Amino acid sequence: MKRIFEIALGILAAIGGFVDIGDIVFNVAAGAIFGYQLLWVVVIGVGAIITYSEMCGRVAVVSGRAVMDVVRERLGFGAGLVALIAGQLVNLMTLAAEIGGIALALQLLSGLPYRVLLVLGVLALGVVIWVLRFEWIERVFGYVGLTMLVFAVAAIKLRPEWNEVASGFVPGVPSSNLAVYAFFAVGLIGAATVPYEVYFYSSGAIEERWTPKDLGTNKANAIIGYTLGGFLSFALMIMAGALFFPLGISPEALGTVALGAEVPLGQIGLLLALVGVLFAVSGAAIDTVFSGAYNMAQFFGWEWGKYRKPVDAPRFTLGWIVMLVLGFVIVVTGVDPIQVTEFSVIFSVVALPLTYIPILLVANDRAYMGRYANGKVANLFGVGYLVVILAVAVAAIPLMIVTNMGQG
Repeated sequence: MKRIFEIALGILAAIGGFVDIGDIVFNVAAGAIFGYQLLWVVVIGVGAIITYSEMCGRVAVVSGRAVMDVVRERLGFGAGLVALIAGQLVNLMTLAAEIGGIALALQLLSGLPYRVLLVLGVLALGVVIWVLRFEWIERVFGYVGLTMLVFAVAAIKLRPEWNEVASGFVPGVPSSNLAVYAFFAVGLIGAATVPYEVYFYSSGAIEERWTPKDLGTNKANAIIGYTLGGFLSFALMIMAGALFFPLGISPEALGTVALGAEVPLGQIGLLLALVGVLFAVSGAAIDTVFSGAYNMAQFFGWEWGKYRKPVDAPRFTLGWIVMLVLGFVIVVTGVDPIQVTEFSVIFSVVALPLTYIPILLVANDRAYMGRYANGKVANLFGVGYLVVILAVAVAAIPLMIVTNMGQG
């Protein structure tokens, strides 16, 4: 039973990473525009985040260093500061989008005014982060977020052409809209590998005081948790491909996405979908809040950790409070949280190599890792995904400009 609860860290990271508001938007939009043709890209994204997170967790367990600590050491202060600033800007954009997504989900559930729910949502997040212990945050948001599985049931009930679904796992080139297709491919990989996931995950391994005896749990978290996230991403895209694609519907609102569960399952499907979205997005917001505070504390050598009392780590505590306030300030201006998320995903792709490369280097450094350093198989995946990450980082902004954020 203890091992089952330990998997909660991976589930929370997966639910709040693969299935945040950005992933919901990109997967559903990809399914609505291209049907099942981009399912193969999600497989690449799943493999990339499993590889990256497993290395981050292993490095954290063996060396006691989380991501930004490693970045500071390997890149030096100047280049490391660039990586920190880039990561924090992406974190803030992501957090603003998640806060907006929480308010949208609450509005669909309650009918109350959006701006009122923004305030209530931020206050609720602050109370939860302050009051709940780390392991209970993992369990509550990770496990309740599993109601997102209603989209998998909906996808099956919509009776897609399964031979067409299967063909979507084979890479191909569309006959038209090639640039838009490439933009969504980049976006799907970016949504799967958004950096706050690994900031949170590696820091969480240290928070829970993992030792080399827990490396099996680390691997299980990475594989099981993110495979579950990938499964939910498949479900969202298949649902959209079966329902929205044939009708030419562009699901630009969170409420439209939820209809994907209501059409085949009725009101109970709609309710479960909205609850799932609410907890998945809230979990992602908590991940991102912590990630921002972790990054600052690790880079500048401050005391940090949710397990510490606020008075014992005052700058860390102030860091997550400031993150939460700044995220609220951004979204309360009236910006569209969906658009903010799209920008955050694309820019996270650009910033990703700045943290991936130092982690890959340390994972190969036997002076740090000893017998736990990357082996041949780990390096095959690690270097292979480095090539993928560099390619999408170079292509992301040009594709964003050429396609007008996927609008064609």
